[in-house]
Amino acid sequence: RFFVNFPSAKQYFSQFKHMEDPLEMERSLQLRKHARRVMGAINTVVENLYDSEKVSSVLALVGKAHALKHKVEPIYFKKLTGVMLEVIAEEYANDFTPEAHGAWTKMRTLIYTHVTAAYKEVGWAQ
Repeated sequence: RFFVNFPSAKQYFSQFKHMEDPLEMERSLQLRKHARRVMGAINTVVENLYDSEKVSSVLALVGKAHALKHKVEPIYFKKLTGVMLEVIAEEYANDFTPEAHGAWTKMRTLIYTHVTAAYKEVGWAQ
């Protein structure tokens, strides 16, 4: 859904930047591998919410890699986490209470704040 909503994000992925069909993208092994890495990082953050140093460390690594190596504009982190929030709310509609929504909204802010701090730390300039 992220690439359907924000097709400009595909520019950062040489393996599937020319794919137009959402089903083709969904079947892409490279995309699935990247999605697992993203969800793995989020899982690490969730598992370590009470260890601020670990959270900062994980998200700083993500931010620095995306700033320096991949040259991804930081706004895409906000867009991606917004899409994730939409999908979670839809998939778990019966269990997605206002409290759960609030918790995921805080997680979204946490991710974006730490990642953009890493961009600033490395001197990201557009």
